[in-house]
Amino acid sequence: MKSSITLLLFFVLHGLFAQQSGLTPEDVADIKQISNAVISEDGEKIVYQLLVPADPTEENMPATTHLYVYNTGNKTATPFVTGYSASNVKLRPEHNSISFTSQKEDDKATALYEISLNGGEAQKLYEFEGNISSYDWHTNGTKLAFVSAIKKEEDNPLPYQPEIYETDLQQASAYIVDLNDASPKKLEVEGHVTSVQWSPNTTSLAVSAAPSSLVDEYYTSQKIYFVDENTSKITAQVDHTGKMGALKWSPDGKRIAFIAGEDQHDPIEGRIFIAETSGGSPKILQKDFEGQFHQLEWNDNKSLTVLASEGVYSSLFSLDISDKMNKVFTDRNLNITGFSAANNNSIAFTGNSAEHPGELFMLNSKNSALIRITDSNPWLKDRELGKQEVITYQAEDGLELQGILIHPLETSGKTPLITVVHGGPEAHYDNGWLTAYSMPGQVGAAQGYAVFYPNYRGSTGRGIEFAKSSQGDPAGKEFDDIIDGVDHLIENYNIDKDKVGVTGGSYGGYATAWMATRHTERFAAGVMSVGISNNISKWGTSDIPEEMFLVHSRKRIWDDYQFYLERSPIFYAGQGKTPLLILHGKEDTRVNPGQSYELYRHLKTRTDTPVRLVLYPGEGHGNRKATARYDFMLRMMRWFDTYLKDGAIEIPETSLELQGK
Repeated sequence: MKSSITLLLFFVLHGLFAQQSGLTPEDVADIKQISNAVISEDGEKIVYQLLVPADPTEENMPATTHLYVYNTGNKTATPFVTGYSASNVKLRPEHNSISFTSQKEDDKATALYEISLNGGEAQKLYEFEGNISSYDWHTNGTKLAFVSAIKKEEDNPLPYQPEIYETDLQQASAYIVDLNDASPKKLEVEGHVTSVQWSPNTTSLAVSAAPSSLVDEYYTSQKIYFVDENTSKITAQVDHTGKMGALKWSPDGKRIAFIAGEDQHDPIEGRIFIAETSGGSPKILQKDFEGQFHQLEWNDNKSLTVLASEGVYSSLFSLDISDKMNKVFTDRNLNITGFSAANNNSIAFTGNSAEHPGELFMLNSKNSALIRITDSNPWLKDRELGKQEVITYQAEDGLELQGILIHPLETSGKTPLITVVHGGPEAHYDNGWLTAYSMPGQVGAAQGYAVFYPNYRGSTGRGIEFAKSSQGDPAGKEFDDIIDGVDHLIENYNIDKDKVGVTGGSYGGYATAWMATRHTERFAAGVMSVGISNNISKWGTSDIPEEMFLVHSRKRIWDDYQFYLERSPIFYAGQGKTPLLILHGKEDTRVNPGQSYELYRHLKTRTDTPVRLVLYPGEGHGNRKATARYDFMLRMMRWFDTYLKDGAIEIPETSLELQGK
């Protein structure tokens, strides 16, 4: 075994999984899922990516992304790239091939590769001195526009180089290159370029860029520029301030559609705008839509197909630039995560459900029949899953809220509950697959828990007003909504009020810490991940202080230190009686690990409450690698079993021992 950590299969200790056929932590560590799909213009081929995790007992590595091609005619799927990860997948125009980026062992940087749709070995197509982070093909398939950052060489006479914080940042630029020439030309766009896209007539490019590569400026200050292909100079820009998402040219090249925030205070890029190539102010479409837009593609010069959420459900819509919108497809049992449309109106899309993680689907243009193409985890058919139910309830002030409840496989008397709080808070839970290394989901159901996912105020998917409704009130009504949801379940779903647990990451970790201190009498156990404990010190140690101000706090901490202190879990730590497991990546720049150190130290010093801090070296704002994820889930479930089931007074051992897999 490569890992120095000794792992214990938690179900051996308790015997639960041996008696039931529910999902286990080992199953979760083994889950594969489809992450992206691209359909050819004629609808005959679908290129898709399969995310394959590493074995957590063998190597602590991130998942790899494999490449497959599905033939819609003979209905067969063929593996194309499986030995390494393939990213940024596109169909190369006029070449009957697939292009993608990858960094193999001998590559100095992420390079562009190509593999024929007829199969064979992938060949390196283009290599630049920096990583190619994104790219777009000219219609002839020989010219390339791409984004890359070139690392500066330090001229330092000393043998030791200190790090100068937020200085000499590595900026990405946009380039165009003719692969027959291989001499790239840099576009004259200042700042940090995030994407580049050719116009359909290939005379100009749309470029999005932020003033610098600081994460804060990526969120708050991106702009869209139009650049002349011949001169490489900016000809116009879009006058819009707000978070920026994807953009697409209209087929005639006269305008672009893009996804962005309504304004600088909109917490998400979830609204659709149309801009003319002459620049100026864009037009917002469906301003009063009580949902969130995720993706768009042009059908013709006057209409688009868009993917949007409405609460916990997702749908495909047809949207006219005159602002008329009609629903094209929806299935309340399927959460659509992305789509790709062919010229014959066939649509390939990825989606998940309560029964399975992400898979590949196709919507047939002839009869609108939904076809499931992949079954990436056939063994799931042998697992019993808890019933998943969308619930609605009222907050104390009468606001209607949504949540999702996974019922336990077996019950005996009143049911213990695990509440899972999403981060952001600009995010939401969809009625789809809700089990991951940090979300108990069906693993909790297999162990006899009900698992609750509340979409509290400030969540996305319900329009601009709802998304902004929590701003200026951190840990206020937004977190009261969660407790109101728990009370609704206690009253209506046979939940044991004395056995309620809470977990979440990032802003969900903030909620967990808040429940474990401010509302400690309501929660019997907590598992906090990469969470906030002190709003004052958090501001000065995060990489997004301005974004936090614009879309969350809406006032400066120095204007009311006392307010922010009293909205911090450390303020109430002295009364905390909820046993708390704290988990944090040591390299987290979004929420500094110091936030976890602070809460741990306050609880350890001021109370006798069980508290443990676990740090993950090499991980940031959430765990990416296999063993770190597996370890997280084992520790989380053991903590809940200890304090929600066993009634233990002894804190669990620090070690986890492996007996078999």
